[in-house]
Amino acid sequence: MSTIAFIGLGIMGAPMAGHLVDAGHTVVGYNRSQGAIDTLVSRGGKGATSVADAVAEAEVVITMVPDSPDVLGVALGEDGIYANAKPGTLHIDMSTIRPDVAVQLAEAGSERGIRVIDAPVSGGEAGAKEAILSIMVGGADDDVAAATPYLEVVGKTIVHVGPAGSGQTVKAANQLIVAGNYELVAEAIVLLRAYGVDAEAGLKALAGGLAGSTVLNRKGASMLAGDFKPGFRIDLHHKDMGIILESARAKGVAIPLGSVTAQLIGSLRAQGDGGLDHSALLRGVERLSGQEVSGS
Repeated sequence: MSTIAFIGLGIMGAPMAGHLVDAGHTVVGYNRSQGAIDTLVSRGGKGATSVADAVAEAEVVITMVPDSPDVLGVALGEDGIYANAKPGTLHIDMSTIRPDVAVQLAEAGSERGIRVIDAPVSGGEAGAKEAILSIMVGGADDDVAAATPYLEVVGKTIVHVGPAGSGQTVKAANQLIVAGNYELVAEAIVLLRAYGVDAEAGLKALAGGLAGSTVLNRKGASMLAGDFKPGFRIDLHHKDMGIILESARAKGVAIPLGSVTAQLIGSLRAQGDGGLDHSALLRGVERLSGQEVSGS
């Protein structure tokens, strides 16, 4: 069993840290809000007063924070991981950030004797709670092998996809597909309803054929019910679409459908829906169609 510092106890991080506690590890958690730390402690973990405090005795550090600047802050700051962790510590960044920032972290960690891998996840809140996340991993072979036992506690599908930054590139591709899938499911729901079709029955039929997807299976019913409690917020998917557009532009890759979807997500956010689940793309289609908006 290992001592693990877990930085970022939000919607995804909290259940992941809890699974590591349940597996028998000593988990020292830190979060900007004290309530999340208290919840981890009540589950059997320990609390820290700062990032430096959390990582001081850790063999493994896991970060699960919102964006590239957040990871850079907790990793490179004076109170951060690389200035305070012991040489040889393994840093597993499970946030979704820019691929070039993941490479920057790996290089900075190497200079301090810290082993760094990028291991972003897919599966949302439900996947985190059920410990069935898909994890796409970038980094050196030995470091990925060392991280795998911890990743197996929180995930079901763990794939080493290449060197540092590769995990984040695959995650960008994941977010591109997921965004497009949500948008098309939303459009299908609005179309079904416009023709008076039983939308629940219609989605059941669609889920059994080539149109079937995890989005349909996990979110179809809640979309029909107008339940957009956030498992993954529009605000965060908006951030991810920015990563996708920037990454595609850097390599001269055309993503026409992705670009349109990014605009639709940005529009939804501008209309005040940024705190809702990304399945709330349904609300955007309803507005464009002049229909009553779900969940309002």
